[in-house]
Amino acid sequence: MTKNASSLICAVIATTAGLSGCADKSRVPTAQTPAAPIVVATAIERNAPVEVEVIGNVEAYETVSIKSQITGILEKVHFSEGDFVKKGAPLFTLDARPYDATVKQAEANLLHDRAALRQAEANLRRDVAQETYSRNQAQRYAKLYADKAVSKQETEQYQTDADTRHETVDADQAAIETAKAAIAADEAMVDSAKVQLSYTQINAPFDGRTGNLNVKEGNVVKAPDVELITINRLQPIYVTFPIPEDRLAEVRKQMAEGRKLSVMANPNKDSDTGWERGELTFVDNSVDASTGAIKLKGTFPNENRTLWPGKFVRVHLRLGTIENAVMIPTQALQTGQDGDYVFVLQPNMTVESRPVVSGIRVESDQVIEKGLRPGERVVTEGHVRLVSGSRVYIKNTPVSGTD
Repeated sequence: MTKNASSLICAVIATTAGLSGCADKSRVPTAQTPAAPIVVATAIERNAPVEVEVIGNVEAYETVSIKSQITGILEKVHFSEGDFVKKGAPLFTLDARPYDATVKQAEANLLHDRAALRQAEANLRRDVAQETYSRNQAQRYAKLYADKAVSKQETEQYQTDADTRHETVDADQAAIETAKAAIAADEAMVDSAKVQLSYTQINAPFDGRTGNLNVKEGNVVKAPDVELITINRLQPIYVTFPIPEDRLAEVRKQMAEGRKLSVMANPNKDSDTGWERGELTFVDNSVDASTGAIKLKGTFPNENRTLWPGKFVRVHLRLGTIENAVMIPTQALQTGQDGDYVFVLQPNMTVESRPVVSGIRVESDQVIEKGLRPGERVVTEGHVRLVSGSRVYIKNTPVSGTD
């Protein structure tokens, strides 16, 4: 009877009689089954960093669009396109003559009104003295009139003069208040004119790199329509990146405990050199419902200016460390219908299919949370021909005891 016919008969018997003993034994290793070649690796125990690996985008720490706040002729550009400039360094100079003239006119008006104030104060002192004299005369004539020494007409004349002097003093005080108000307005005009004059000199607001120059020397700049140039601050610099929402709880826990989370960024796509180290400084206030991710931001010193605004970079966010983790190469971990498993090499040169609970991946290694002990050897290559109990030999190792 052929092998296929035997298998078919067993299947029919098992179906009709409810028996399960006639299974296909083609995958069950026997003494005659040749040993399968494998490659093994030893499970090790070490501290495993917990990291999130994503793609991020570099953003300037600060960006400012330089525009003129006044209208005038652009007299001088003090830099070249693409230069790095220091905070306070001169960038542009506009024609200052019209604004300088406005300052001088405002200062002249201020001097005029200050002189008017002094004149009003002098008038007040004079009129106060005259009022005092007239008031004393009116009081003396009132006593003389009571004694029948002078006429009523003379008495009323002196009283009227005293009242007139009093009104003159009130007018002087009003003139002083008017002069003071004029001086305050003049001072405001002087300050405003000086501010306008200061706008003829445009300086760098921070250390940064200049972009494309949009207006050349000699052109008329109209405020505030024309953007003269854009400056980006590159030191420090931001890297914005998303992480899955299920990682948010760990990030918040770490930050609530006062820990500074390290962020690594690499602008090189195909190289593990050139990593820049930064610190997590921002967590967005909502999760993107369409992607299930939340935006984070790291701040980098960028001392070598390797991170450039707009560039995509590889990002590693370290969330912590798993102490004494059991780790194996990633290729040793297999996935079946019942979950993850590994083939463990036995002392008699057979393998055991063992279910495991896998954790995070760390670079090319896999953390095994349950099911494996440090020092055990697992199969990393040659899984296709293996089942539990399969005889094996390690590649490049002489096979002994084979039939």
